[in-house]
Amino acid sequence: MTSTAEKPGNSGFSHYSNGKVFAVAPMIDWTDTFCRRFHRLLTRNALLYTEMIVADAILHGKRDRLLDFDASEHPLALQLGGSDPHKLAEAVRIASDWGYDEINLNVGCPSDRVQAGTFGACLMREPETVEACIRAMKTASSVPVTVKCRIGVDDQQPEDVLPDFLKRMIGAGADAIWVHARKAWLKGLSPKENREVPPLDYALVYRMREENPDVFIGINGGITTLEDASEHLKHVDGVMLGRAAYNNATILTGVDSQIYGCPEMPTDWDAIRDSMMEQAARHIAQGGRLVHLTRHMVGLFQGFAGARRFRQILSADGPKPNAGPEVIAQAFAAVDIEAGLVRSA
Repeated sequence: MTSTAEKPGNSGFSHYSNGKVFAVAPMIDWTDTFCRRFHRLLTRNALLYTEMIVADAILHGKRDRLLDFDASEHPLALQLGGSDPHKLAEAVRIASDWGYDEINLNVGCPSDRVQAGTFGACLMREPETVEACIRAMKTASSVPVTVKCRIGVDDQQPEDVLPDFLKRMIGAGADAIWVHARKAWLKGLSPKENREVPPLDYALVYRMREENPDVFIGINGGITTLEDASEHLKHVDGVMLGRAAYNNATILTGVDSQIYGCPEMPTDWDAIRDSMMEQAARHIAQGGRLVHLTRHMVGLFQGFAGARRFRQILSADGPKPNAGPEVIAQAFAAVDIEAGLVRSA
């Protein structure tokens, strides 16, 4: 194992025991280590998640490539996919050497690929299987084991399904439950449509929190601003943003002050630029490409004068074979940061 992460000393509950939690959702093909290092420059306190990693991949694949992360990414949760309690427990045991702050089980992804593996949202139909998985994962983990689920799938009635599902998860020892407040339609809707078409039912998630006051329940789905997040936090313990935070990463610069109550300080854009350039230089020196980092930065500066040019530089020059860190400097130079939020033409 060649992880650069520092093991957190099994402190475990720290990010769930200190009040409300803001999280950036796990997103396949998006929230890789380069994305997370970038997001960590924008917020010190948000809980970050890996992409979903299938338990079989950890058991049989290249573990360093799958599990390595940088110490700066803490607090960081590992999201697993699977439906075999024994395989999931073994994956948790293996991952424990990397020092993640949480292990999360995906019971929400509706993609065909995930369904073919009998995990993700289709497991909402098999709560007893998920219950067994959580029990097994708990026996192998020294940090919180959590679940990310939907309110139901297909023709299920969420008012009946979700209370029973949560009861089972709580009984199995789940330390936190993150609920995407939409159904997933496993046939007929694409993953993108499943994030937008099924109606949101925030009230149901709020009610689950009221009925389970001793369990951390967080909400996900359709939340786009920190103002929205703050409203949700009046009813639940945590708020999770996915594509809204990724596509408009500037949102994350307000998390520490608006959600966690830290003293408000001006964002040090020069330090962020310099850190990304340093990371890029190291990655390129190791045989990587600039675009592995810059593809995650394109959504920065939405609403700022010069944002369009910023995107153009990163999108056009970042993928070039010989692109270097200077591309990041050029992109930042195109933004009129002093002018603040002045929309570009």
